[in-house]
Amino acid sequence: MIVAMKKVYCICQAKDAGGTISQLRKLGVMHLEHQQVPQGKDITSLQEDINLAKSAGDILSRYCRDIEDAPREQAADWRNICRHIIDQDKRLDQLREYSRLLKIRISEWQEWGDFDPSLIERLSRKDILIRLYRMSLKELYALPQGVIVKKISQRNGIVNCLVISRDKVEVPAKEIVLPKASLGQMRSKLEEDSRLEKMLEKELKKYAGYYSGIGGSRRILEKELEFQRAVSGMGRSGCCAYLAGYAPIDACVMLQATARDNKWAISIREPAQDDNVPTLIRNPKWVELIKPVLGLLGITPGYRELDVSILFLIFFSVFFGIIIGDAGYGLVYLILTGLMHKKTGKNKSSGNVFPLFYLLSSCAVVWGMLTGTFFGQEWLVRHGVKPLVPLLNDIKFMQSFCFFLGALHLSIAHAWRAVLKSPSLSALADIGWIGVLWSAFFLARNLILSEPLPGQVKWLIIAGVGLVILFTNPQRNVFKAIGEGMGTIALSLMNNFTDVVSYVRLFAVGLAGVAIADTANVMASGLGNGVLAVLASAAIAVIGHSLNIALGPMSVLVHGVRLNVLEFSSHAQVSWSGVAYSPLKE
Repeated sequence: MIVAMKKVYCICQAKDAGGTISQLRKLGVMHLEHQQVPQGKDITSLQEDINLAKSAGDILSRYCRDIEDAPREQAADWRNICRHIIDQDKRLDQLREYSRLLKIRISEWQEWGDFDPSLIERLSRKDILIRLYRMSLKELYALPQGVIVKKISQRNGIVNCLVISRDKVEVPAKEIVLPKASLGQMRSKLEEDSRLEKMLEKELKKYAGYYSGIGGSRRILEKELEFQRAVSGMGRSGCCAYLAGYAPIDACVMLQATARDNKWAISIREPAQDDNVPTLIRNPKWVELIKPVLGLLGITPGYRELDVSILFLIFFSVFFGIIIGDAGYGLVYLILTGLMHKKTGKNKSSGNVFPLFYLLSSCAVVWGMLTGTFFGQEWLVRHGVKPLVPLLNDIKFMQSFCFFLGALHLSIAHAWRAVLKSPSLSALADIGWIGVLWSAFFLARNLILSEPLPGQVKWLIIAGVGLVILFTNPQRNVFKAIGEGMGTIALSLMNNFTDVVSYVRLFAVGLAGVAIADTANVMASGLGNGVLAVLASAAIAVIGHSLNIALGPMSVLVHGVRLNVLEFSSHAQVSWSGVAYSPLKE
């Protein structure tokens, strides 16, 4: 649930501004709202140092494997070490870019062979002109008399050749500019650069031990920057300094007590409608499992919106099971999660990631068992293995089931809003939208699956549309209310139908995954029984299923997340425009 927040104003003496911020940082409950743009030399200097540490840390993480296992070293002057790391990285990048261009030049001149360009220049000073041309055979035979032509190479009817003469002769072909170095010299330079590149990489890897210390320095600097920004962002008026911010309602008593002890003036009140109130979400531990997904997407509901975490988790898990739809793949995900958890489980930053992965993998295993899918489906059917719920393999039923999921999911959004709006008459508009959604469900089954349309549907759609028209914006002016309601229906009626139908993507993506798995199995089983055939079959099976295993989670992120973040959230009127609660703390 979204925790209720209070807006807090605090006034202190200007000379105590730093001490006030220090006390608030100890409390760790105040989300500050700057009264002026934080600026100053200290802030600029700290930001530069943070950027320096971040750049050096990013470089070390790229070049140093097993960086966490490297011996930790303390840097007396970490700034100089960071600058050296950055300089070496720039030098390495320049070297790689030059080597890339050099390889291109070598590739271009290989067909000409190895020669010394300076020798050609010396000959030209003795009236022996040697020029390089690339031309067609037709152009070659049309060259004027009095020149010596030497063919160097030929490919696809195009000839590389030398034209030798005493005087400059007009040749109707493109002249090739001489390289600055011979092919041998370019190759020697490339080898030299390769050795230097390895030396620079080796030197950068030696700094792996400083990674932890640089990261620690960066975190200290970031907290100091946060402190300086908080002090600089306070308002000033004469001998007083003041600040404003937001705190959870259960922290207000503690704030008042601290204000009395430090002789601050403090005011705590309800936030205004136009205040940008941060969002603090507190849920039971099992609901917190969905946090990594929301963190990955970088979305937060607005303070005055709904916290849909619990529904997001439940339906996202169901969607994951349907889209992956294979018990074998689910077991692979479980094993990989277990191995990663064992390796990085001590890392507190992993948070709820692993419990979430266990849950989602289990959903894929369960759905695969229900449909009889284990690394594909056909080979199990051929061996007489029957699914626990054969109906889930019926295409028509699954399409209807997806429509049902859509109508149910979106109806919950409107039901929730109706409960929050009650006893206001506008709650009836959401009840009307529920009727529209289930009408869309029956209509989708009729139009797409040729199912008969129940007779009660027409009354359901009439009642739903009527409630939306009358109660979208109930007011004394009935005609105005009806006009606004009709405008809402005109804009959103078709969207409700398409939103329900869009849930069929769950079935379609899941079916595609099973088809790919079955195709891999068929290809692998049709190569014979020899040793080479068995090895080739194993390779095809591994590649095919690995592709499916890799693409499965991507499909979930595209489709499973979309149905929650777009379709459901639009019906629940959650715009994800919130600012996460980020209190000043030590």
